Amino acid sequence: MEPFPWKMKVYSDKSRHLVAVDCIIFGYDILEKEIKLLLFKRMFEPAKGKWSLAGGFVDNNESLDAAASRILRKLTGLDPVYMKQSFTYGETDRDPGSRVISVAYFALIPITDIDKDLAEENGVSWCSLAKLPDLIFDHPLMVNRALRDLQNQVMFKPVGFELLPDKFTLVQLQDLYEAIYQRKVDKRNFRKKILSMGILEKLDEKESETSKKGAYYYKFNEDTYKRLKENGFYFNMDVN
Repeated sequence: MEPFPWKMKVYSDKSRHLVAVDCIIFGYDILEKEIKLLLFKRMFEPAKGKWSLAGGFVDNNESLDAAASRILRKLTGLDPVYMKQSFTYGETDRDPGSRVISVAYFALIPITDIDKDLAEENGVSWCSLAKLPDLIFDHPLMVNRALRDLQNQVMFKPVGFELLPDKFTLVQLQDLYEAIYQRKVDKRNFRKKILSMGILEKLDEKESETSKKGAYYYKFNEDTYKRLKENGFYFNMDVN
């Protein structure tokens, strides 16, 4: 006998829909000083051959988070990475192929960490946010919302360091924030605020490729940040 006979009565006459996840994968090009988005050309209809976010359907035996991680790992070879759920999209006509409800995630990865062989195999490319091609369906809406989420996140959490190499200069850090905020920030205010937090460790090493004197490298000290946070520390990079 069916252990839960009420299931058949409650669920059998309800409509069923496909559930997908779409990943907005952000990377930072430290040389070009711009945020980029990982895209690929869709390999099936509808919209075959057009630019798309990385996505796929949720399997019966996995959670939304697990599905997003699986898709990202398949395309980049990276696991784990910083990833956060952004928004759920359920307009009835958002996908011409079928009724598909999609949960969007945004992820942050250093561009240089991606598995190049996997990227080539899956036909993925980094595209500048400033020069994005036409994207399928409601993917432009997903990207815009995820960018706003990212801008809010980096203002109040130290997640921006996920986009940088382990060591970086203060100039490179400011360039990153300006690329995310999409505006210039005052150099003195930025440096004063970030250094006053005590979460950066100055290294006895200089970067000499872009300046004559050479700028000292720093690294983000996650252990210090966690300890400070436990004592009520509040990260805030709301700078002009």
